Amino acid sequence: GSSGSSGMDEDVLTTLKILIIGESGVGKSSLLLRFTDDTFDPELAATIGVDFKVKTISVDGNKAKLAIWDTAGQERFRTLTPSYYRGAQGVILVYDVTRRDTFVKLDNWLNELETYCTRNDIVNMLVGNKIDKENREVDRNEGLKFARKHSMLFIEASAKTCDGVQCAFEELVEKIIQTPGLWESENQNSGPSSG
Repeated sequence: GSSGSSGMDEDVLTTLKILIIGESGVGKSSLLLRFTDDTFDPELAATIGVDFKVKTISVDGNKAKLAIWDTAGQERFRTLTPSYYRGAQGVILVYDVTRRDTFVKLDNWLNELETYCTRNDIVNMLVGNKIDKENREVDRNEGLKFARKHSMLFIEASAKTCDGVQCAFEELVEKIIQTPGLWESENQNSGPSSG
């Protein structure tokens, strides 16, 4: 018998496409970096276009390989939108708890998501980032209320202190795996949907 662990991917249940969206400067890249590399760089430059990282995590004994797409919040880089959203199973919507404007603009992001997203059972996770800072402008309950209203998962996090970051991704993946139609049928192309 061959006991060589040649293929790392052989026990991976599924590969999931996760998007991180939100206004510029809310810490999307920082969250991603903290989750994938467990590092925090306060001097991290703004993302231009799209950044993309892969990480395999284990949830409920299932291994899932995450392809996580991080997008620029600035308008001028957002020519890639439709292809960016296509085929995504999970979305992490980020705002900065110290900047109310980033919370107010979540509605725009949700509209865009509804416009471009090809699936209606996609799992959304709302993340209030930067809870390590003191000058909070958005109350936790506000975030929770918004998330409930739009049937999203919700968590507050800090990429700086690591608080809630791992948890956010794990909960998202767990919910996706619990929605079999979301990822199991990804290999079959469904016909054009009516309506």
